[in-house]
Amino acid sequence: MTDKRDIVREIKRIAAEIGRPPGVAVFERETGVKQSDWYPHLWLRWRDALEEAGYAPNKLQSKLDDSVVIEKYVGLVRELGRLPLGGEVRRKAKTDKSFPSHTVFSRFGGKEQLIEAVAAFCQNNVGYDDVGVLCESHARSTEGANHVGRAPIERLVIGSVYLMKSGRHHKIGRTNVMGRRERELGIKIPVPPRTVHVIETDDPVGVESYWHRRFAGKRGEGEWFDLSSDDVRAFKRWKRIV
Repeated sequence: MTDKRDIVREIKRIAAEIGRPPGVAVFERETGVKQSDWYPHLWLRWRDALEEAGYAPNKLQSKLDDSVVIEKYVGLVRELGRLPLGGEVRRKAKTDKSFPSHTVFSRFGGKEQLIEAVAAFCQNNVGYDDVGVLCESHARSTEGANHVGRAPIERLVIGSVYLMKSGRHHKIGRTNVMGRRERELGIKIPVPPRTVHVIETDDPVGVESYWHRRFAGKRGEGEWFDLSSDDVRAFKRWKRIV
């Protein structure tokens, strides 16, 4: 006979993994323990087993907090290196039990509203600037495509946003020809610059503006900045934004 303590322990384990108390079907699939193993000699209702595991009725009815859902989405964005497609959200939920169902994300009202919520979350919390820049780029792309009577046009990579270093200072700029820009700067300044990192993008103006705003407090003359090693690492996290 299955021990009650074992079932309670498994309920807690599964709940911790998937972010919610398991239903009967999920519990049976994960453990192999059937309803006949606990009903009626241990509990008359599965709800009673969940309550004994510490999940009160009001807790069972509660939904995941919006911030938790957004952080799960952010994790998928970082995994892919871009904003996910709808099918990728569904696939992630099927392969990762801790990831919310695609129906959970519908609470925001649609993909565009979800991305707006993610962008606001990134602005209000430290450590999410990498995802914030993708949301901003997407917003600009959508705005440009949604003119009345015009179908969205796929955007191509047309330029680069670069990070160069000369002495102790860094320059953030944009160009269509990376090698030429480096040579031009080498003529103008006494210490020849070296390219630290380049982000390919279909929105060089927007991406450059984002980094200029982010490091505005460290700006010197023109496009030159006094950046820390953490700042440089943040910039180098992205290779392509489209």
